[in-house]
Parts: sequence; structure tokens; C-alpha cells
Amino acid sequence: MKSRVLIIAGSDSSGGAGIQADIKACAAFGAYSMTAITAITAQNTVGVHRVELVSPDMVTAQINACVEDIGVDVIKIGMLGSSAIIRAVHAAIEPLDALVVLDPVMVATSGDRLLDEDAVALMKELMVPISDLVTPNVPEAEILTGLSITDTDEMSRAGEALLEMGSYAALMKGGHLDLKSIVDILISDDGASVMTGPRLYSRHTHGTGCTLASAAAAALALGATMEEAVSSARDYVFEAIRTAPKLGQGHGPLNHGLALPPESEGGDDLDPGVSNPFAALKGLKSD
Repeated sequence: MKSRVLIIAGSDSSGGAGIQADIKACAAFGAYSMTAITAITAQNTVGVHRVELVSPDMVTAQINACVEDIGVDVIKIGMLGSSAIIRAVHAAIEPLDALVVLDPVMVATSGDRLLDEDAVALMKELMVPISDLVTPNVPEAEILTGLSITDTDEMSRAGEALLEMGSYAALMKGGHLDLKSIVDILISDDGASVMTGPRLYSRHTHGTGCTLASAAAAALALGATMEEAVSSARDYVFEAIRTAPKLGQGHGPLNHGLALPPESEGGDDLDPGVSNPFAALKGLKSD
């Protein structure tokens, strides 16, 4: 097992989200990561100051260069930025024999839309149907499905709608719901798995969506089942928030470097009430 993850996403100059967070999460899990950068951003913990999209041809060239030489087991998709890039990415990856994890980046933390209506329509038409796992937060799920989500029942219905749109599984993230605990629901044809955890009240949450999706992608590349991959990714993100380095004046980055080796039983730095994020992955290490 080679555990190769190709990340297609935007770059975050501050290192907390995007491609940079994706690479760190894959490294923590022991997977090998490659990248196809879709956008270059000038940003920090306070906000995004400038964005320049990469040409669709260059995005395609990056994908092809990685696939033709190294190969790929799992593709993780983050920020795409435009209709033209969505079309290019779809054309490049649709024929590949690889799992696809889609983090449908459409809404910024500020609430600003990151994709126009035409691009959102293409996301639904082209990207969701080829995804093995889609990981929307509540605002993104509402945009993709057109459904209002105010509680976990409505979150489940939106997840079922995403399956009807073609995705194999949907991890419906409930962090935006006004609940004391975090409730996420993994929905697939096998049923629904409700995953709960304590809510951490921290401003150091920059890049949580990118990190969660990439951690799940890395675990899948190592051979984990869908539920094992999602559960390990959730535990990893919890610990990465809890032990965040507290950098920056705004929404600070996570502690992506908390990794323990997959064969480890635990560590003194882990919250005793939370599972070792890597415990489910024992025996799945790359050759």
C-alpha cells in the first residue's frame, strides 16, 4: 500500500488552511501528499487580503504530472475557485481509479461566498457525483442541497440529498448548529453513524475543514474504512484544536504536528477523554 494523496486546493500563505494544512495533516497520518494548486492567497489569521486563481491548464498540468509518474490512491479536493477550474479538475480526475474526498469550499468564515452561482451549479453537477466522501459544513450543505438546516434531523436529510446527487458518503458537520456538543453525521448507503464530541470554545480554528477532509483522505489512503477514516480525522482535529499553538491575532491555526505514530497506544499530551486519533489505523501503515 503506497498511501498516495493528491490534494487539489488553494494555497494559504499563513500556513493554517488550504494546501499547507492538507500537507501537514497527511504527514501526521503517515500518507504521502502531492499537490495541484488552484489559487494563491495572501492571508493570515485576520483575513484574506488577495486571491489569484491559477489557470485551468496549469491545474490540469499539475494533476497529470503527479498521476503519470507517482500515481494516486486518494484525491482530496478543496478550494476550486471558478467554473473553468471545476471543469478542468473534473476532466482530469474522472477517469482515475482513486477515491475522491470533496471538501466543498464555498463559504468563507466571514460568510462571504467563494463561488458564484454558475460554479456552485457545476460543483453539484460534476464534483458531487464523483465523490466517495463529501464533507460540507451547514452553510455549504444548504447551498448544495437547497435545504434549510437548523437541527440534526435536517442535517441528516441534507446528507441523504447529497447521496441522491451521487456521492457515496456524506460527512455532515454540525459545528455551526447551536448545540452544546459537536454532532457530525456520516451518511452512506449503509446507514447513518452519529458522531459526537465536546465543543471546544477556541478562536484557534483556522483550517479545521481542510484539515478534517485531508486527515480522512490520508486515513483512506492507508486502507481505513470510511467510518474509521472519519472517526480518526475527527479525533485528530479535536486534539489539534485543543493543543493549538495560539498564533496570530485572529482565527489561529491548529496544532497539525501533534502526530503520534499509528502503532502508538497513546501519549501523555492527549486529552484522556478522547481516543488516540491513530489507534484505528494500527497495521495500516504505508509499506
